[in-house]
Amino acid sequence: MSSLDTALLADLVRTAERDGITKSVVGAVIADGDGKVLLLHRSADDYLGGLWELPSGGVDAGETLVEALRREVAEETGLTVTAVGGYLGHFDYRSGSGRATRQFNFTATVAGETVTLTEHDAHLWADRTRQNQVSSAVRTVLDTWRRQIA
Repeated sequence: MSSLDTALLADLVRTAERDGITKSVVGAVIADGDGKVLLLHRSADDYLGGLWELPSGGVDAGETLVEALRREVAEETGLTVTAVGGYLGHFDYRSGSGRATRQFNFTATVAGETVTLTEHDAHLWADRTRQNQVSSAVRTVLDTWRRQIA
Protein backbone atom coordinates (compact mmCIF):
# COMPACT_ATOMS: atom_id res chain seq x y z
CA MET A 1 0.00 0.00 0.00
CA SER A 2 0.94 3.64 -0.10
CA SER A 3 2.67 5.45 2.71
CA LEU A 4 1.35 8.74 1.35
CA ASP A 5 -1.13 10.80 3.29
CA THR A 6 -4.50 10.84 1.51
CA ALA A 7 -5.02 14.45 2.63
CA LEU A 8 -1.79 15.45 0.86
CA LEU A 9 -2.90 13.68 -2.33
CA ALA A 10 -6.32 15.36 -2.24
CA ASP A 11 -4.66 18.74 -1.67
CA LEU A 12 -2.36 18.22 -4.66
CA VAL A 13 -5.36 17.58 -6.91
CA ARG A 14 -7.33 20.54 -5.51
CA THR A 15 -4.37 22.88 -5.95
CA ALA A 16 -3.87 21.76 -9.55
CA GLU A 17 -7.54 22.43 -10.34
CA ARG A 18 -7.29 25.86 -8.70
CA ASP A 19 -4.18 26.58 -10.80
CA GLY A 20 -6.09 25.91 -14.02
CA ILE A 21 -4.55 22.49 -14.70
CA THR A 22 -6.86 20.45 -16.94
CA LYS A 23 -4.81 17.24 -17.22
CA SER A 24 -3.00 15.35 -14.45
CA VAL A 25 -0.09 13.00 -15.08
CA VAL A 26 1.87 10.86 -12.63
CA GLY A 27 5.55 9.96 -12.86
CA ALA A 28 7.54 7.29 -11.02
CA VAL A 29 11.14 7.36 -9.89
CA ILE A 30 11.97 3.65 -9.80
CA ALA A 31 15.49 2.87 -8.60
CA ASP A 32 17.38 -0.41 -8.37
CA GLY A 33 19.65 -1.41 -5.50
CA ASP A 34 22.60 0.41 -7.08
CA GLY A 35 20.80 3.77 -7.33
CA LYS A 36 20.15 3.45 -11.05
CA VAL A 37 16.83 4.93 -12.16
CA LEU A 38 14.53 3.49 -14.81
CA LEU A 39 14.18 5.81 -17.80
CA LEU A 40 12.04 5.26 -20.88
CA HIS A 41 12.79 6.61 -24.37
CA ARG A 42 10.03 8.21 -26.46
CA SER A 43 10.06 7.05 -30.09
CA ALA A 44 11.07 9.66 -32.64
CA ASP A 45 7.58 9.94 -34.14
CA ASP A 46 5.90 10.53 -30.75
CA TYR A 47 5.16 13.89 -29.09
CA LEU A 48 8.50 15.02 -27.57
CA GLY A 49 10.12 12.19 -29.53
CA GLY A 50 13.64 11.22 -28.54
CA LEU A 51 13.21 12.33 -24.93
CA TRP A 52 14.25 10.08 -22.04
CA GLU A 53 11.66 10.27 -19.28
CA LEU A 54 10.33 8.65 -16.14
CA PRO A 55 7.60 6.04 -16.46
CA SER A 56 4.56 8.31 -16.49
CA GLY A 57 1.08 8.79 -17.81
CA GLY A 58 -2.31 10.36 -17.44
CA VAL A 59 -4.68 10.04 -14.53
CA ASP A 60 -8.05 8.68 -15.68
CA ALA A 61 -11.38 10.06 -14.43
CA GLY A 62 -12.21 8.65 -11.01
CA GLU A 63 -8.67 7.41 -10.40
CA THR A 64 -6.48 8.51 -7.50
CA LEU A 65 -2.90 9.59 -8.16
CA VAL A 66 -1.61 6.37 -6.57
CA GLU A 67 -3.99 4.18 -8.60
CA ALA A 68 -2.88 5.94 -11.78
CA LEU A 69 0.79 5.50 -10.88
CA ARG A 70 0.36 1.76 -10.34
CA ARG A 71 -1.57 1.37 -13.61
CA GLU A 72 0.78 3.49 -15.72
CA VAL A 73 3.93 1.75 -14.46
CA ALA A 74 2.35 -1.63 -15.22
CA GLU A 75 1.15 -0.52 -18.68
CA GLU A 76 4.43 1.08 -19.74
CA THR A 77 6.95 -1.31 -18.17
CA GLY A 78 5.20 -4.54 -17.18
CA LEU A 79 6.47 -3.97 -13.63
CA THR A 80 4.22 -4.23 -10.58
CA VAL A 81 4.42 -1.37 -8.08
CA THR A 82 4.67 -2.85 -4.59
CA ALA A 83 4.93 0.48 -2.73
CA VAL A 84 4.55 4.17 -3.47
CA GLY A 85 6.86 6.26 -1.33
CA GLY A 86 7.55 9.96 -1.13
CA TYR A 87 6.13 12.80 -3.18
CA LEU A 88 8.93 14.42 -5.19
CA GLY A 89 7.14 17.51 -6.46
CA HIS A 90 5.51 18.40 -9.75
CA PHE A 91 6.12 20.29 -12.95
CA ASP A 92 3.74 21.84 -15.46
CA TYR A 93 3.77 21.70 -19.26
CA ARG A 94 1.50 21.83 -22.29
CA SER A 95 0.41 18.42 -23.54
CA GLY A 96 0.50 17.47 -27.21
CA SER A 97 -3.14 18.57 -27.40
CA GLY A 98 -2.31 21.91 -25.76
CA ARG A 99 -3.82 21.15 -22.35
CA ALA A 100 -2.33 22.65 -19.18
CA THR A 101 -0.77 19.55 -17.63
CA ARG A 102 0.77 18.90 -14.21
CA GLN A 103 2.98 15.86 -13.62
CA PHE A 104 3.02 14.68 -10.01
CA ASN A 105 6.13 12.61 -9.24
CA PHE A 106 6.60 9.90 -6.63
CA THR A 107 9.10 7.25 -5.67
CA ALA A 108 7.92 3.74 -6.40
CA THR A 109 9.20 0.29 -5.50
CA VAL A 110 8.57 -2.50 -8.00
CA ALA A 111 8.78 -6.27 -8.07
CA GLY A 112 11.63 -7.36 -10.34
CA GLU A 113 13.72 -5.45 -12.88
CA THR A 114 12.65 -7.09 -16.17
CA VAL A 115 11.05 -4.33 -18.23
CA THR A 116 8.53 -5.04 -21.00
CA LEU A 117 7.93 -1.92 -23.10
CA THR A 118 4.59 -1.12 -24.73
CA GLU A 119 4.73 2.61 -25.56
CA HIS A 120 8.46 3.43 -25.72
CA ASP A 121 11.25 2.21 -27.97
CA ALA A 122 13.97 1.72 -25.33
CA HIS A 123 14.62 1.69 -21.61
CA LEU A 124 17.68 2.25 -19.48
CA TRP A 125 18.64 1.70 -15.86
CA ALA A 126 20.52 5.01 -15.71
CA ASP A 127 23.39 5.76 -13.36
CA ARG A 128 23.76 9.35 -12.17
CA THR A 129 25.68 10.45 -15.29
CA ARG A 130 23.11 9.01 -17.68
CA GLN A 131 20.24 10.46 -15.65
CA ASN A 132 21.23 13.86 -17.11
CA GLN A 133 19.66 12.82 -20.46
CA VAL A 134 16.23 13.84 -19.18
CA SER A 135 14.52 17.24 -19.35
CA SER A 136 15.46 19.93 -16.85
CA ALA A 137 12.11 19.40 -15.08
CA VAL A 138 12.85 15.70 -14.57
CA ARG A 139 16.43 16.51 -13.49
CA THR A 140 14.91 18.64 -10.71
CA VAL A 141 12.71 15.70 -9.65
CA LEU A 142 15.75 13.40 -9.59
CA ASP A 143 17.72 15.96 -7.55
CA THR A 144 14.87 16.00 -5.01
CA TRP A 145 14.89 12.19 -4.93
CA ARG A 146 18.66 12.10 -4.33
CA ARG A 147 18.31 14.57 -1.43
CA GLN A 148 15.59 12.38 0.12
CA ILE A 149 17.69 9.23 0.03
CA ALA A 150 20.93 10.88 1.16
